[in-house]
Amino acid sequence: MSRSTSVADRRDERDGVVTTPKIAADPTADVRERARAIPEAAVARLAVYLRVLSGMAEQGVTTISSEELAGAAGVNSAKLRKDLSYIGSYGTRGVGYDVEVLVSHIERILGLTRKHSVAVVGIGNLGHALANYGGFPSRGFPVAALFDIDPDLTGVPVGGIPVNHIDDITAVCAEREVSIGVIATPPQAAQAVCDRLVSAGVQCILNFAPVVLQVPDYVEVRKVDLAVEMQILSFHVARRADEAAGDVVNGVGVDGVVIRP
Repeated sequence: MSRSTSVADRRDERDGVVTTPKIAADPTADVRERARAIPEAAVARLAVYLRVLSGMAEQGVTTISSEELAGAAGVNSAKLRKDLSYIGSYGTRGVGYDVEVLVSHIERILGLTRKHSVAVVGIGNLGHALANYGGFPSRGFPVAALFDIDPDLTGVPVGGIPVNHIDDITAVCAEREVSIGVIATPPQAAQAVCDRLVSAGVQCILNFAPVVLQVPDYVEVRKVDLAVEMQILSFHVARRADEAAGDVVNGVGVDGVVIRP
């Protein structure tokens, strides 16, 4: 059956409506092609949009405007519409975006319609917290395996999952089809753990250890360094303090009150 295209479908995205995507013969191939074209920064924002939209869906919200979604996500409307154009999603003038449909689009592009199993290596304080975090399974990332080098932890359940010894990474990850590995070890152990995960077929790694991992080109690594994030925040605190001090020196006090000598 042919599909007619209205003038409204072709409106420029500056009006809040992105061009209607063409219907691909192979929807899966279409998703793959769209995913390849999305910039890394836009992928991160799509994850934020999904979190906001999921929360609104739980509150019973059925439609949302680009301005409302942009405000909740902390971006401007033009950037949001550009990001959504990558996934082929479009809104309706005067109505906005259908929340349920938009959630479905973003989940498909982010690969959340596929099965993901997570392994956490290093069951110290951080590893315990990650293993017990309820947000992983609720968002499609169930923790399937835990590993540590301490033999006293072997067999001890954490978050309902028994801890395996680090020597069993290859066999257990392959058996449980782990697709994402989380490294929460001391820095000196991180590379060896990474090598074991890669040898088990794990191609995506979230690294909390403060080291740069060496991996093959086909392995994706995301690094989370909490100390670096604190240092960045420290910079902003210091800059604001310096700006406030400068204002006082220049005769401007708190809340813009002019201080006269």
